Amino acid sequence: MAAHRARRWSLGGLAFLMSAALASAVLINTSDSATNRAGAATTSTTWADDFDGSAGSPPSASKWTLETGGSGNGNHELQYYTNSTNNAALDGKGNLVITARKNSDAGLDCWYGTCRYTSARLNTARTFTQKFGHFESRIKVPRGQGMWPAFWMLGDDLGSVGWPDSGEIDIMENVGKEPGTVHGTLHGPGYSGSGGVGAAYTLPNGKAFADDFHVFAVDWSPSKITWSVDGQVYQTRTPADVSGKKWVYDHPFFLILNLAVGGDWPGSPDSGTSFPQTMTVDYVRVTTSDSGDTGGGTPRTGAIKGIGGMCVDVAGAGTADGTPIQLHDCTGAEAQKWTLGRDGTVRALGKCLDVKSASHADGAVVQLYTCNGTSAQKWAYTAARDLTNTGANKCLDAKGNSSADGTRLQTWTCTGAANQKWTIG
Repeated sequence: MAAHRARRWSLGGLAFLMSAALASAVLINTSDSATNRAGAATTSTTWADDFDGSAGSPPSASKWTLETGGSGNGNHELQYYTNSTNNAALDGKGNLVITARKNSDAGLDCWYGTCRYTSARLNTARTFTQKFGHFESRIKVPRGQGMWPAFWMLGDDLGSVGWPDSGEIDIMENVGKEPGTVHGTLHGPGYSGSGGVGAAYTLPNGKAFADDFHVFAVDWSPSKITWSVDGQVYQTRTPADVSGKKWVYDHPFFLILNLAVGGDWPGSPDSGTSFPQTMTVDYVRVTTSDSGDTGGGTPRTGAIKGIGGMCVDVAGAGTADGTPIQLHDCTGAEAQKWTLGRDGTVRALGKCLDVKSASHADGAVVQLYTCNGTSAQKWAYTAARDLTNTGANKCLDAKGNSSADGTRLQTWTCTGAANQKWTIG
């Protein structure tokens, strides 16, 4: 797990953060607003990047800073981080692509000599920090021995107190030798490096994270931090988990995305590792929490509207297992009031939105069914307005691209078409 890593900052990075701390007055710090809203059971988006822009353009400088250097970041990593669009660029399809390449510049020096690889690392230290809330990103990781993608956070006081006293929250780390597993970890004073506190999540049926996009998130409150993958919660940590040591998750943190190559934990690339390798990021989103002390995902309640402005509806307002789900004119009835829960379920009339027989096939029937915790009832709502069944990795779809009253709903391979786009509330 991530505990094999000693530290994630470099001397150059620390110097950068110390200068950033001097400019902290311009940081967007939403900790007060998040706390003030805590008792109101409401949420708001405080920061997001959907990576819209022309192909080949750099990530927004108003949101991200690209770090540079080849220090190894305390982990004997092999890459040199650049600020070039060769290593971090938009793809013109709403994604950020971080690319690790073999280095061809003989003048590029790393801690071990001429650098073998280049890659990118982006942070929001100068532009955005937040204390508490929901932090998530939809990412497709690279593949191969020696690859080390990560989505994580560091305390904004890093420049003054140093690491690990500033705290570190690893939302997602993957190493290529474990293609089906990601790790979530806390690092703080007295529980860093090999003593980091965390857990792993492994995909079922031998699947690899590099095969498709997945949503990685944490929900952070004053008393606990909860990790999830595709809406499935897999660990919660509280001050009791640090065994009497200081719980340092009480101040703003900033975001980091990076793709490392090699290092003490993943090991070096081998003959089976092809280059270039890419870490593709669909979006990053931060919201305030719906209350001051909740775990899991952020619940949302309301109508789900789709193609033609029609509402997702339980046919006949029936509550029997197997009741069809359809499109219907919006009426405000209870059969059209849905709750996206912290556990990844979508509920109406006391039951769950369910894929019949847990099918992974295109055209699988969507129905109302007694909630049972299976993957057929796990859903993720994305910034692109897809409502995805995470068990099958397929999108909720209006059959035949129809908006007619009574159109049945099904799951289908995600295409981005209008009949797969949904608005909640």
